Amino acid sequence: MIYVEKRPLIKLILCILILVLLAAVVLSATFGAAHISFLDAIRIMVSKIPLIGRFIPTDGLDSSHVMIVLNLRLPRIILSALVGAALAVVGAALQGMFKNPMADPYVMGISSGASLGAAIAIVAGLEYTFSGIGFITIFAFIGSILTIALIYNIARVGSKIPPTTLLLAGIAINCMLLSLVSVIMVFNRNQVEKIVFWTMGSVSAASWNQIAFLFPLVFTGIVVILLFSRDLNLMSAGDETAKSLGTEVEKVKKILIAICSLLVAASVSVSGAIGFVGLIIPHAVRLLSGSDHRSLLPFSAVGGAIFMVVCDTISRSAAAPAEIPVGAVTSILGSPYFIYLLYTNKKKVLN
Repeated sequence: MIYVEKRPLIKLILCILILVLLAAVVLSATFGAAHISFLDAIRIMVSKIPLIGRFIPTDGLDSSHVMIVLNLRLPRIILSALVGAALAVVGAALQGMFKNPMADPYVMGISSGASLGAAIAIVAGLEYTFSGIGFITIFAFIGSILTIALIYNIARVGSKIPPTTLLLAGIAINCMLLSLVSVIMVFNRNQVEKIVFWTMGSVSAASWNQIAFLFPLVFTGIVVILLFSRDLNLMSAGDETAKSLGTEVEKVKKILIAICSLLVAASVSVSGAIGFVGLIIPHAVRLLSGSDHRSLLPFSAVGGAIFMVVCDTISRSAAAPAEIPVGAVTSILGSPYFIYLLYTNKKKVLN
């Protein structure tokens, strides 16, 4: 009943967050070596929207500014928003499923598989593209999927997937694969900078083809997770409670783990390893949305997108013309919040 009464307010707050995201996208497009005004950025973007665009006057716009916004900045901004939304929703789902406030998309070790795949492609000199998608991205995605399969088979006990076993398997595989990446760097010192930059996370190579690859996966994955909102609410209260109320806990866990793994694999394959987004965003937006996953998941998607757009803007602007890996920015901003969460939840963790 309380949720029903607050639902209109929650919808209003979500709409405000969406407007904040749109404003962040436009504002981010104004940052860079070429100065582009906020209004010009809006005109350039809106002019390309079907039906609406023809009513937007484009007279006086610098053609180079149009090219910079549409071909360089906007793909990067949209890609960072998609990655942030995916990681935040996965984090919210894992925290509800495992009943652990410290759960994070990278606890499953998927990012290390992507890092190994990318490192192999880099040292092999496979810096080509296929249908607009780089071989580094393809190898990273394959590495992630193979890592998921390996961890799943190690953790599986009969037809069940114990959360603790899954986490431990993820940690073990993560350490092993990162060690292999380190060995590769030792024997390929001339490629160390590229490998390190990729493993620290970056969307500097963003393109519309990468967005075309990532968008359907992220959109479909988030929608599927949203369909399991009720089950996540029940599982948050305990597996036995969920079973007594009709949830097939093990089946739901398998589906959600598969979807979450695919989302993380797709995200890290285009952006590299970016931490803390899936950890801190669900906790931050929970202050606005509450713990009901029907509202928490959409809030996490929008909140994660805003956070990543802001972090990527900082990463390419703070030390211009040099660039800071966006994963380093998310870690700098996320680490203090993680320490705060650990401090406030340490008694729960121990229990």
